[in-house]
Amino acid sequence: MNLKKQKDHKKMSFKRFLNSIKYSFEGLSYGYRNEQSLILHGICTIIAVLLGIIFQINFWEWAVIIISLVIVLAVELLNTAIEATVDLITKEIHPLAKIAKDCGSAAAFVSSLVATIICLFVFIPYMIDLF
Repeated sequence: MNLKKQKDHKKMSFKRFLNSIKYSFEGLSYGYRNEQSLILHGICTIIAVLLGIIFQINFWEWAVIIISLVIVLAVELLNTAIEATVDLITKEIHPLAKIAKDCGSAAAFVSSLVATIICLFVFIPYMIDLF
């Protein structure tokens, strides 16, 4: 592609902006329809929000929980993109494909584990106060 076509391809416009939002929602929709881990993430997010409402957590606790949950969602979506890209490139079992998929999965696991620990730090004191 020559330089002029590249520049035209990236031309700024309101329509391009709206399309980028549309494509983002399509990616999010795909993830939730096809990835079990994202469904689990959604359920955990609903539980965390309900607990936050029930315990009336403060602003900073909300901020930390929301940031951790958004990071998990973002990493899960990146993992889905890595898996789709690897599947597009090769259907065979290749050591490098395995490394890419395993590392993406590990990143999602680590972010989920940290978000769980953060939620426990926030909610356990409230639960202890119930007793």
